[in-house]
Amino acid sequence: MKLIDGKKISNDRRFEIKEKIDKIRQKTEKIPGLATILVGHDSASQLYIESKIKACGYVGIKSFHHNLSEGSSQKDIVELIETLNKNPEVDGILLQLPIPNNKDVQKCINAIDPLKDVDGLHPFNTGLLNLSKNWNEIVENKILVPCTPVGIINLLHMSNIVVDGKVVIVIGRSNLVGKPLSMLLLANNATVIMAHSKTKNLEKLCRSADIVIVAVGKSKFINKEFIRDGMVVIDVGINRTADGLCGDVDFDAVKDMDIKITPVPGGVGPMTVTMLLENTLKAFLK
Repeated sequence: MKLIDGKKISNDRRFEIKEKIDKIRQKTEKIPGLATILVGHDSASQLYIESKIKACGYVGIKSFHHNLSEGSSQKDIVELIETLNKNPEVDGILLQLPIPNNKDVQKCINAIDPLKDVDGLHPFNTGLLNLSKNWNEIVENKILVPCTPVGIINLLHMSNIVVDGKVVIVIGRSNLVGKPLSMLLLANNATVIMAHSKTKNLEKLCRSADIVIVAVGKSKFINKEFIRDGMVVIDVGINRTADGLCGDVDFDAVKDMDIKITPVPGGVGPMTVTMLLENTLKAFLK
């Protein structure tokens, strides 16, 4: 087994972002600004927000954090977003998900100015991604893409893992990861298999692929029966269990195989935060 060190790759990328922002500040005396919105007091969400604010501080992005009460209405959330849309110091807006009390998440996301949508979930940015012909077009046009999927693509690129011409199976079809990731993989000339809870013969499909990316939110869902030697395995899952954090892949079951794999923690997670910083810089530049 060879580990794909997402933490190191992420730190290297953050240093590059920091250098770019330092140069911008020296030339213009301006810096990017990121507004984060947390509704309620979910402990996991609070930790995520804290890690994002800390990362912003390192690279030189100004943070504007807003914590709304759990009882806040959808109207309260949208009104705050509309205020942030008009704030010239705010280049990016992040609404931390999930939102409590079954509020209409998409209506809240739709209220975000597409140019400030650093999570890449607004229909406008989703459309730009789907219309893009290739990876170079996505990069050159500074399209705002969901952070975890674009983090995975960068993780593969920076680990010198070839995607072009490879068969990649994506397990999970969420709007946050699976769907946009499939479009990014197609833009990188991969042959993509989209799998989900209704997919039959999943083990056989997985073993036929060159790269397996799993994002289902089920602890140790993928075991060695899904994996063969020579594969690349990207584990997006972060599951809290009695034994601590673990991914969607049964790491102990595959650790003696000849594969490349992302650990949990220390794999995809750090890249997600780094891509948020990069998206904020993109939004600032646009």
